[in-house]
Amino acid sequence: MTAFEVNFDGLIGPSHNYGGLSDGNLASATHAGAVSNPREAALQGLEKMRMMLRSGLVQGVLPPLPRPNFDFLVSAGFGGTDAQIIESAARVAPHLLKAAYSASSMWTANAATVSPSADSADGRLHFTTANLSTMLHRSIEHPDTTATLISLFDNEDHFAVHSALPMHPDFADEGAANHVRLCAEHGAAGVELFVFGRLAGESTLGFPARQSRLASESVIRGHALASNRSVLLRQSVDAIDSGAFHNDVVCVGALDTLFFHELAFDDTKAALAAIRQAADGLFELKPVMVADAEVPISDAIRSYLFNSQLVQMPGEDRLVLIAPTETQEMESTRVFCEKMVSGNGPIGRVEYVDVRQSMHNGGGPACLRLRVVMTEAEINACHQGVLLDEEAIDELQDVVTATYRDRLAPSDLADPKFADECRAAREQLLAVLDLESLA
Repeated sequence: MTAFEVNFDGLIGPSHNYGGLSDGNLASATHAGAVSNPREAALQGLEKMRMMLRSGLVQGVLPPLPRPNFDFLVSAGFGGTDAQIIESAARVAPHLLKAAYSASSMWTANAATVSPSADSADGRLHFTTANLSTMLHRSIEHPDTTATLISLFDNEDHFAVHSALPMHPDFADEGAANHVRLCAEHGAAGVELFVFGRLAGESTLGFPARQSRLASESVIRGHALASNRSVLLRQSVDAIDSGAFHNDVVCVGALDTLFFHELAFDDTKAALAAIRQAADGLFELKPVMVADAEVPISDAIRSYLFNSQLVQMPGEDRLVLIAPTETQEMESTRVFCEKMVSGNGPIGRVEYVDVRQSMHNGGGPACLRLRVVMTEAEINACHQGVLLDEEAIDELQDVVTATYRDRLAPSDLADPKFADECRAAREQLLAVLDLESLA
């Protein structure tokens, strides 16, 4: 069956700021407290979407979540008017106010885990919203994310949207950032890789291992996936402690190609053997491993070489890597990419994009998108307002230019007027996308 890989990018919200909220995310920690530029961030993201659209791909968008999250602040004991809640939180618990304003839903790779209809026993496209329970600021996203996904995929004949797993450490789930699907072609049955950092009940030293094996197993069951086509792999402690807080910081895959760092997995030899066994009869795996001697894992993480989109462009025989400009600016990763594309391997071209505002908070091109393999019937059945064309991108950019600030410091979150700005901006964005029901 013919199917298309649709990239649903997160539209960066007006409260994009450098709060330094993410333990284990080196970029987030490095830029904590710096002044951000929400307008530039959103425009950079929209230009990346435009580039993908002009390449002949189907491009979608997910709107920002409502910020600040007043329900979260009220549950933390703050009351009164909106202005009073913000003023009290800013005075008493500024870290909670930063969490309530977090724009981290822009990284839609963490929105959900997605399994296409070709893989599921019931022939439907499945979504499980990530609970993101490890980090406070992200744990508040899932109710609004689920509501968004239901609005976009509101057709039970084609789609199944599952709520987040239980909010317990044993079920810690970070979504598609720890998930890779491999296949011969998008519409064919494939192999789904689920990468976890720890077992249920297991304690780890160093940076937190955010994905549990139990969470991945639960998603496999919920999506009705074949056990012999689902592979559970353990992420290496070296990768996590080096700053690979999600597997997509050290690994990305598309079609039959897996592009990964030597230190990505706990046991690389066993991981590749398990994938090949699961892929038997479907496709022949093409692994592209980057040796630590060529690109030290510290360089891979700082440049976000692997947090790139690996895509099949129309009319091109080899895959294209959509990498951040930081990959081009770092010598070891630039040299590796030049060597890689000059060979005859499965990746034939690297396209560099500027998403620097996102990168400063620890998110590259791959973080900004949720990959959804869809048949033509499924594309027609989803909410059409979020499938972009040039005119829609222009309209979204006009709203961003008119309503977003070009300078935002963490201290600005204490201004109650900023909450009104965020609400007004989001309402205008939702109007462009025909999603006023989410306002």
